[in-house]
Amino acid sequence: MKNPLSPEWLEIPADPNLLDSKIWPRTAARSAAGEMSIGGIAVSDLVRQFGSPLYVVDQEDFESRLLMASRAFSDAANKIGTSAKVYYASKALLTTDVVRWVDAAGLSIDVSTSGELAVALAGGIDGSRIGLHGNNKSLVEIGRAVAANVSAIVIDSEIEIERIASVAGAQDKIQPVRIRVNSGVHAYTHEYLATAREDQKFGIAISDVPALVAKIRSHSHLKFLGLHSHIGSQIFVVDGFVAAAERLIDLHAELLAKGDVPELNLGGGFGIAYTANDRPMPLDEMAGRITTAVKAKCDALGIAVPKLAFEPGRVIAGPAGVTLYSVGTTKDVQVSDQGAGATRKYVSVDGGMSDNIRPALYEAEYLATIASRSSSATPALARVVGKHCESGDIVVRHSYLPSDVEVNDLLAVAATGAYCFSLSSNYNFLPRPAVVAVKGSKAQLLVRAETEADLLMRDAGFESKEA
Repeated sequence: MKNPLSPEWLEIPADPNLLDSKIWPRTAARSAAGEMSIGGIAVSDLVRQFGSPLYVVDQEDFESRLLMASRAFSDAANKIGTSAKVYYASKALLTTDVVRWVDAAGLSIDVSTSGELAVALAGGIDGSRIGLHGNNKSLVEIGRAVAANVSAIVIDSEIEIERIASVAGAQDKIQPVRIRVNSGVHAYTHEYLATAREDQKFGIAISDVPALVAKIRSHSHLKFLGLHSHIGSQIFVVDGFVAAAERLIDLHAELLAKGDVPELNLGGGFGIAYTANDRPMPLDEMAGRITTAVKAKCDALGIAVPKLAFEPGRVIAGPAGVTLYSVGTTKDVQVSDQGAGATRKYVSVDGGMSDNIRPALYEAEYLATIASRSSSATPALARVVGKHCESGDIVVRHSYLPSDVEVNDLLAVAATGAYCFSLSSNYNFLPRPAVVAVKGSKAQLLVRAETEADLLMRDAGFESKEA
């Protein structure tokens, strides 16, 4: 009988040890003894070497997804007689080694702060394959971007036109720019993940764009590339992308009357499966339907199809990542007002909202499994929680785990490659975990784990006893 506390979408798994390939990285597997391995390395070996919690990135999966995204958009663009430039959205997951993977795959990279730009440049990618975003770019950030010869700076407000023009002029350069347009399309996603609604911080209203483009074109140190749209994140259906593209192409056609508009950037936000209930559209199908709509709209307006650009991030990094935790306590909590059988097993782990804030921030759902062994025990409705002093410190809100889950088990949480390390914090003074890449039975440290000493050294009032 299904637990009355279980949401309707959550099915009792026939086999809680199964690793669904739609959710787990491509090299995730179980040994004959039942232990999970990733990249050919047992999870217990990874935890012994790098500690727990631990972010693990399946490098083979990540690299294959880079190529998959590049092919999906390039092939779709070629079919309508144009080309596509693909930027990896670095906010999903960024380290210097990740930059090297992106570079080797031939993609460009999208950054939104001076810090992200510094990592991209430190990873060795050429500035001509970097795009700079952000709704509040400082003169220092703009200056660094112009000096690095970035391929485009996305303008998010009128004041940035003068900022970029003055910096480019001071460096005697011509800086290519795009305008981020608030298309007004309401993407079907969480409110905080929708970025093209009228009442939010990103973008410029369609009605204001022509005047601002004229202003850009008046500056000799700026080159107008075209329009940019980003309607949100974790989107499963294509309709919003098509609607935004059609609105931007109407505007694109209007702007063509007074000058060149070579490109159209339709952003990213393509969703992934976090649970068995999620049904994202395959990326190649999504790309094909968007580009087909672009072609149809351009044909209807009698204009040439521009060069296109896209910015996938989560769809590359998310499924390639797994977070490993150690179980510290378990307890069964009976919810008396929900009837017979309304018991939830709380499984506490050694991390929490400091290494994955998304469940607290977006009510995001994840999937967990016992990784250090398999189990034939009856599945029990469980909630995986962290060790922070917050009732909202939830890692996995709804999941069925084997009822014999116990202290010292290792748990793996799937699809944590995007926006977990990037959003991590030191809440409750917890050091952030290490980030490790695995491939071909070898592990490579991408980011070392923090220590309490690291955190104390930033405290100006702290005096080391060793000093």
